[in-house]
Amino acid sequence: MKIKKYIYKFTKASLVIMAMSALLVTSSCTDLEEEVFEEITEVSFVPVEEDIVALMASGYVPLRYIMGWQGLFDIQEEPGDMFITPTRPNGWDDGGTYKRMHFHTWNNLQWQPRNTWANCYNGINNINRVILQVESGGLPLEEGQDVAIIAEMRALRALWYSILVDTHGNVPLITKFSDEIPEQKTRSEIYDFIVSELTEVIPQLTETVDQSTYGRVTKWGALQILARVYLNAEVYTGTAQWTKCLDACNQIIASGKFSLDPVYRDIFKTENSGSPEIVFAVPYDKIYGKYWNAHMKMLLPGHRDVFNMVAQPWGGSSCNPQLINSYDPDDKRLADTWLMGDQISKKDGSVVMTLVNKMPSIYDCEFEEGFRCQKYEIEDGAQSTLSNDLPYCRYTDVLMMKAECLLRTGKSGQAAEIVSDVRERSFDDPAKAVVTGEELEGNTTVEYGTLNEDGEIDNPGDQTPVLYGRFLDELAWEFAAEFRRRTDMIRFGVYQTKSWYNHTPQGDHTLLFPIGLEELNTNPNLKQNPGYN
Repeated sequence: MKIKKYIYKFTKASLVIMAMSALLVTSSCTDLEEEVFEEITEVSFVPVEEDIVALMASGYVPLRYIMGWQGLFDIQEEPGDMFITPTRPNGWDDGGTYKRMHFHTWNNLQWQPRNTWANCYNGINNINRVILQVESGGLPLEEGQDVAIIAEMRALRALWYSILVDTHGNVPLITKFSDEIPEQKTRSEIYDFIVSELTEVIPQLTETVDQSTYGRVTKWGALQILARVYLNAEVYTGTAQWTKCLDACNQIIASGKFSLDPVYRDIFKTENSGSPEIVFAVPYDKIYGKYWNAHMKMLLPGHRDVFNMVAQPWGGSSCNPQLINSYDPDDKRLADTWLMGDQISKKDGSVVMTLVNKMPSIYDCEFEEGFRCQKYEIEDGAQSTLSNDLPYCRYTDVLMMKAECLLRTGKSGQAAEIVSDVRERSFDDPAKAVVTGEELEGNTTVEYGTLNEDGEIDNPGDQTPVLYGRFLDELAWEFAAEFRRRTDMIRFGVYQTKSWYNHTPQGDHTLLFPIGLEELNTNPNLKQNPGYN
């Protein structure tokens, strides 16, 4: 069994359980005298370990929609200063949906935020159902097994709420599988719930890191989720929690179970399950675990020849030139992340197209304008879905969270040592990898302001220096295309203040997405987030 099929396999096993139960009623026999079974008792099937995990997998599977059509990737990247989806010769206006994400003028009918809301509650409801089955005694479990199952499910539920507290903030808190209409909680209350849940269950979670726990939330994955919530606590509640974030990171570091991958590209290759960086992964498989199609949106139709793909990409998203221009040319992450210049056919070695770092307007760009993302390996013969596992939690993030906590608490020198260690693998010259605390405390290197059609700044907008802006740049270069740019920009006060490409600030209410109209209509307990009609 390939590790990347792990979650899928156990999801499929749950169907086998139902099929076996059905066979108790429908299988044929030589005795034609009818024997009626009014019900299938729970003890008629004794599940093995794989079958139990199959039920638990229902809470994990919706995570695959992160890289699916208009999933979490889109709402974390499209409103930020990195990814742009302009109108192209083959379309991509799509009723203005991508422009509204770029301009921060979305409404309660916008697809992307509503998709993420629905996906999160799909995962939460599945988890609550599993917990109910366990707590009600509906599953014949070994002694103590229920504690481990419930702890893992609660940790995973906290992960789902860690997405919602970031995107929508004031959301229903549902901890029981029932038909009751849930009450809406404040963002601070959701934050408190996440912290309480994770703090309580972390001691009960497994510390094992091997194939049996790959794709599942372990103690270390839960600690990293907790650290991320603490990292953004000031945004969520108004009170910073740098010391608590630092403590969670130090526990992961002290475990000695993870390390930096020597090769940056290997973290994101097709067969990446062996990377020492992966703390928690979302497994994908082009056949058994689909929905990874973000590459279809990023690559051009001509990249079918460049990568010898079976599928033909759609050619939408590319990178804001202002971000590209912020890279050090010697930083290998530039070429590791972005397709640039001549694109060479694998078939005959010809130049299929030449990508340029130029994007005249979100209303009209040519196919070749804008560098495209290649961070996640496009395997030879790639289809419309990829098999790359998604490093949802990786060790570099633990180190960078620690560095940020040190930086914000007056220990910039120690922070710089960590950042320099992270940068080392991406520079041939070790001296160029070194940064100082003073540099990290300084302003961003991104030249903010709206661009005219010649790529020059025509309206600089707010030019107030960004405190720790150079560290924010480090996050952009290291974690580009890892569905987090919006969150990082908000934490550094850039998202709602700076202008970039064709975007100008629209107000603090844009720090949260609106609650969808359909959700408001179906739950009378919901109130719209401030600033939206």
